[in-house]
Amino acid sequence: MSFWRKIAGLAARNLDEAECDVCPPGLPGEDPAFSTAVTALGAKLAKADGEARASEWQAFSEVFQADEASAGNVRRLYQLARQTTRGFESYARRLQKRYRACPQLLEDVLDGLFYLATADGVVTSDELAYLERVSELFAQSPLVFRRLKATHLGPEAGDPYAVLGVRHDATDAELRASWRAMLSEAHPDRARSRGLPSEFIEVAESKAAAINAAFDAAMRERRALALQGAA
Repeated sequence: MSFWRKIAGLAARNLDEAECDVCPPGLPGEDPAFSTAVTALGAKLAKADGEARASEWQAFSEVFQADEASAGNVRRLYQLARQTTRGFESYARRLQKRYRACPQLLEDVLDGLFYLATADGVVTSDELAYLERVSELFAQSPLVFRRLKATHLGPEAGDPYAVLGVRHDATDAELRASWRAMLSEAHPDRARSRGLPSEFIEVAESKAAAINAAFDAAMRERRALALQGAA
């Protein structure tokens, strides 16, 4: 029996099941607490920009699919939850507590929510604030949020990780390795050794400077985040 069949009945209850400290056995789709929380978070995201649209329900159905017998209950819960954004933090906290030992699963949920936010072609500042708050409540690194944001919305201008061609949550070693490889490739001496004219050397110097600046910016940000985490 699909887990979706129980979620409408669970919507009005306190999710006592979500108070346990260990991820439940089996697939998340078999966990009513998971399905209820995900449905509510998706529905309340649709309301974050002030207007819940049919396209957002369609996108939700594509990401979190219910079987035919359960579809009516899923839609009723979704329609109920999307009346207001109030309560979304509670659902996110409960989901994090239940699945805190499964960070990739929580990242998958946030990834799905980003997909929903882009369903109507426009992601508002209110929707981004909602998504960032969910990420915080999931206890995710800000770098995870930035990576997912860049994946769905494109990198921001001057994003050092985009310049270096690495994920926002790449390890320090991966970041350093990419910096060294790109710097080696762009080094002005390579242009000189190939006998290229001065204009090419100037371009190479500019590119090398941008790579160095991106690496410095990324490492400064990481040090600042580490200090915040230690405080």
